[in-house]
Amino acid sequence: MTDWTKIPIKGILLDITGVLYESGGQAIDGSIDAVARLMKSKIPVRFCTNETSCTRKALVEKLHRFGFSMEEKDVFPPIPAMSSILKQRKLRPFTILKPEAMADMSEIDCSNPNCVVIGDATTEFSYETLNKAFQLLVSLDMPLLFSLGRGKYYNENGKLALDVGCYMKALEYACDIQAEIVGKPSRSFFNAALEDMSVSADQVVMIGDDVVNDVGGAQSCGMRGVLVRTGKYRFQDENHPEVKPDGIVDNLAQAVDMILKAL
Repeated sequence: MTDWTKIPIKGILLDITGVLYESGGQAIDGSIDAVARLMKSKIPVRFCTNETSCTRKALVEKLHRFGFSMEEKDVFPPIPAMSSILKQRKLRPFTILKPEAMADMSEIDCSNPNCVVIGDATTEFSYETLNKAFQLLVSLDMPLLFSLGRGKYYNENGKLALDVGCYMKALEYACDIQAEIVGKPSRSFFNAALEDMSVSADQVVMIGDDVVNDVGGAQSCGMRGVLVRTGKYRFQDENHPEVKPDGIVDNLAQAVDMILKAL
């Protein structure tokens, strides 16, 4: 690992679940104060999440209940980006998403679908829904599968749970196709947040609990990636065969201490 604070830091990207709060639980110790201190420092902060179990508005309202004070415009989940893609490409999706999340796709025509979109559907995933997605994809001359992230698992109430990437891989295998990822670790997703901050990638640090999608995804875009030992973190992540974090910290509070000390 390098001294990831040595190069000036002009922007911060934060994952949400597993960094700010535990899925299904409460805010992680020190995270509320850590975010407040970052914002007070005037360093631009954006929140990049693959959370698609609810609307962006509902997610921000939940964070506010925890005690965070970010604005909705600074939170980057995949569904708004997915909606833009569907509109631009005139696509009509068959969706496997939680009903609570569909409000962010209210302007999208889902009749006579010609593509499939999957996200954090949890209990909406079943043999029946996956089979419908499969049947649609194999019926199309040019099948299109969009996945709102590609995580393998996440931490929920202290236990690991299957993430959307597992279902994405099943459909890829069955249909002999490759999904388009909308969300981390796609470059276009990270770049949207960078453009919003007007900061170059080499001056930005991404802090997350997913060594591949948060840390590795950020590094592939030219950013520094810092791994936190909260959320879905496992000790094996520190010796990942492909991704080497620029830094590893116990939690967000420790990372912010190091950032502010280096200013």
